[in-house]
Amino acid sequence: MNPVIAAHGLTKRFGGKTAVDRLDLEVPAGAVFALLGDNGAGKSTTIRMLTGLLPPDAGKAEILGHDCWAAAPALRRRVGYVPEKPRFYDWMTAREIGWFTSGFHGAGYMPRFLDLVERFRLDPSSRLKNLSKGGYAKVGLALALASEPEVLILDEPTSGLDLFIRREFLSSMVDLAGAGRTILISSHGVAEVERVASHAAFLAEGRLLLSASLDELRQRFVRVRLHYDAVPPDAAALGKVLEKEVSGKQWQAVLLDPNRDALAALRDRADVGDFDQTPLTLEEMYTALLARYHTIAPPTASANGRPIFGETAPVEEGVRP
Repeated sequence: MNPVIAAHGLTKRFGGKTAVDRLDLEVPAGAVFALLGDNGAGKSTTIRMLTGLLPPDAGKAEILGHDCWAAAPALRRRVGYVPEKPRFYDWMTAREIGWFTSGFHGAGYMPRFLDLVERFRLDPSSRLKNLSKGGYAKVGLALALASEPEVLILDEPTSGLDLFIRREFLSSMVDLAGAGRTILISSHGVAEVERVASHAAFLAEGRLLLSASLDELRQRFVRVRLHYDAVPPDAAALGKVLEKEVSGKQWQAVLLDPNRDALAALRDRADVGDFDQTPLTLEEMYTALLARYHTIAPPTASANGRPIFGETAPVEEGVRP
């Protein structure tokens, strides 16, 4: 099945700085896909290219099989977009901004918008300037969802919201938009999106570190802890080593794509005790990837869109692909 959202060698430069570096990305139908990275990782620039607000300098972005830049006007009827900091006419009420926006959509838009406002427990007569940050964000989501988009794109939608409102907002997004829709959500709050995401991609400095479903990611990362009496483990034989720490005879490592047979043999060694394998949270995965990325020598060329930690781009000590 063709991906709903795809990037092929997507690149954007601002002056001498490359904000997005030959990004290859595929978002399958029905996914809640988290685009994760620190501030400055290239998430918002990527989203602006996907929404047709910014032309790429190289490569191509597609949604529903259409070029995001060339077909931007047509795609806006099929794609809902909530920017990081939505801006409305603050003197309007929630009902008035819905009525204003309904002019760009069909007859059913306004009833759907008001229904969403009610579900979000908002007062449609409230002026936007008087709403809390959470209420303001919910109005933006209601405006996007009322058009019944096939694809929903949210850029840091919970930025600036308190913890309770962030959780409520994300739950509302999944409840209302998850069924049958494809969702792309960018965030630097890795932990909060783990509850709702089905897939994730990690970015750093505009480059793709790794992209996979959460089920696959949970299989590909492991933290190993043990005590050894004689010979320390050969970490390189156990998988791609992202982190390693030795304190006396206590040994631990974070591995990507672990060699399960080698781990089983290590566990059964006579001089090894207190052997423990634990999965990583999404935040721990990202922290380990980012730490490893920053220990590799500075790049001399682009990664050509390949995941830096993907199967086709093995990482060797001191060499960035």
